[in-house]
Amino acid sequence: MENFGAKNRQNQNVQNPIMKSDKCLLSTQILLRILAIAFTLAATSIILTSKQAVTVFGIEMDARYSYSSAFKFFAITNMVGCAFSVLSLIVASVLAHKSSDPKNYFYMFIHDLITMALLLAGCAAATAVGYVGKYGQTHSGWLPICDHVDKFCRKVSHSIMLSYIAMILYLCLTIISANQSRKIMV
Repeated sequence: MENFGAKNRQNQNVQNPIMKSDKCLLSTQILLRILAIAFTLAATSIILTSKQAVTVFGIEMDARYSYSSAFKFFAITNMVGCAFSVLSLIVASVLAHKSSDPKNYFYMFIHDLITMALLLAGCAAATAVGYVGKYGQTHSGWLPICDHVDKFCRKVSHSIMLSYIAMILYLCLTIISANQSRKIMV
């Protein structure tokens, strides 16, 4: 009888590390999702409040995010990314309390991949317009404006940087979800 009890304890010890690793993985996902919410929310609030008015050679010049379709797209992608992050945080929290079915990780993988691609598209669009704003495009006759509206350009740069960090967090989440969804039995 003592031998049976020892084997049962050994089986529990073998199963506990697996459960601990699943809980650690889910805790990591929840932490990364909370950070993604914080970074996308910060990027959104910074871009929405970025504006500056200056007078250059007697001409009033006003710079706002809403004057550029790329910056509007960037703001919307960050809002959607933040909303998707909240949704995925809720789903990840529910999964943390239930058994971890690999099929659920596949759906999280698809969700994380779409969110990462969306954030990357917004960052790329804003980076392209920001580059032209900072350095100009002499072949097209576009002059740089950041030397005149430096406060606006700094806020936009910070917003883009925060959004890139959120995109990298989603890259990590995509890798984690893809790794976990490999366990699906076909």
